[in-house]
Amino acid sequence: MSKLEAGAVAGAHPWISESSAPHGSGQRFEDGWHAGVRDVASYLLRIADNTATTGRGLAASSAMAVTHFQQAASPAPQETPVKEPDPAPAPVLDAKDVLAAAERFPWAVAAPGVRHWPDGGDFLDVALSAVRPEEREGYIERLEVFVEQHRARLEELLRAYGPGSRPASHGRYALIGQPETLAIVERMESAPFLLRSQWEKELETVFLDDLEFVWGPHIRLSR
Repeated sequence: MSKLEAGAVAGAHPWISESSAPHGSGQRFEDGWHAGVRDVASYLLRIADNTATTGRGLAASSAMAVTHFQQAASPAPQETPVKEPDPAPAPVLDAKDVLAAAERFPWAVAAPGVRHWPDGGDFLDVALSAVRPEEREGYIERLEVFVEQHRARLEELLRAYGPGSRPASHGRYALIGQPETLAIVERMESAPFLLRSQWEKELETVFLDDLEFVWGPHIRLSR
């Protein structure tokens, strides 16, 4: 049920993202409207991911979203905006460091000479774009713990679908065996809707669809 609720919230994301201020609104109102829309769209993805991964109820999440929308998108016309202090910059997540950490698990990745993509940097960049700012500090350690926890599952994934397997010989499941895929499946577990949203902006979804299919039926977000 929580996955169904998460899908319903995620389905509202495009509708919110594409909404516009009422015709004839003043510039200040439009600016406030669009800022609110951006905030709520991001908030909906967060709610969907939290619901999908923790089973959080949709009713409470929806109430939070409505409150957030009312606060963010409807500034009082006469109100003078108060400048908030600039937030501290989020830690930088270096893709090279993440890739080096993934390479330390040879039982979860294919040998370099048989990988489909010698350089899968585009896939890793998209996966890391789905790591929220508050998750970046300590993310490599989090990834390492995730891989160890799912060792048997990742070993079976590589054996059954990786380079040299029968499914791979048909040109499918090209991401299996890539070190970048360890970060992708970690995000599939932690922030599936945010990952797909980012992926659809940059890459062909067939690669993610195939990976979702073989990783397990509990994550199935394809549209």
